Amino acid sequence: MKSVTVIGMGPMGQAMAGAYLDKGYEVTVWNRTPARADELVVRGAARAGSVEAALIASDLVVLSLIDHDAVDAVLAQAPETALAGRVFVNLTSDTPDRMRATAAWLAERGAVQLAGGVQVPPPGIGTPEAMTYYSGPEEVIESRRADLEVLTGVHYLGADQGLAPLYYQIGIDMFWTALAGYLHGQAVAEANGISADEFLPHAVRTLDLRYFLEFYAPRITAGHHEGDVDRISMGVASVEHVVRTAEAAGVDGSLPAAVLELFRRGVAAGHGQRSLTSLVEVLKA
Repeated sequence: MKSVTVIGMGPMGQAMAGAYLDKGYEVTVWNRTPARADELVVRGAARAGSVEAALIASDLVVLSLIDHDAVDAVLAQAPETALAGRVFVNLTSDTPDRMRATAAWLAERGAVQLAGGVQVPPPGIGTPEAMTYYSGPEEVIESRRADLEVLTGVHYLGADQGLAPLYYQIGIDMFWTALAGYLHGQAVAEANGISADEFLPHAVRTLDLRYFLEFYAPRITAGHHEGDVDRISMGVASVEHVVRTAEAAGVDGSLPAAVLELFRRGVAAGHGQRSLTSLVEVLKA
């Protein structure tokens, strides 16, 4: 039987361990709070009594922890002999630099890291549409592809260990920003007696940004920020109306006010008559 060790029993780690059990793997689990693995143990997983025992149980180790401080603390509990020769599929969120540092630390101890950034929430693990960014040694990715595809599809980005977390964090940047905007808009809606269910179809249409992304991306690549379609000065006036509408409803206007401040910075930098896309240059500066 194929085997895998999963370290970290948050919702994502539990989903991953469960997916391997469903595919007939011998699964060993470890978590700082052992009780989080109780349901998986009932299903057939083996609960390791220590990090060392968890690592020894398989040469394939999936890490699903809160950040790389947790990764460092967990792996420090095992001797180097338990690390050597293993492939660590590190699906822990952190910065690209932290992922590169962990890869180097493991390599010094005879282990290999595959850096990953999962693109679905825990219920999506094991579903056909699920996908994970991966970076690291391509030959190891390919040799372990069948094991990785138990969890999700594989989107390989390259050998640089920092690429998977970089793409992941860029996506998370947009994800949280968009959802925060949705929640703010819904707060204004509810303050005016409009329920989330009632506004849902309008929210879905508004947040379908594919047209704008496909229109703006080639212009950004070409450095074409002319105000032939939109202008930041127009955006300033628009967001001012949003702030006033929110405050009139008794809703905290700090979120749209932050966007307004960014737009005003663009105007102050001389981009008032240029496209919204010129804010890319303002943000980079």
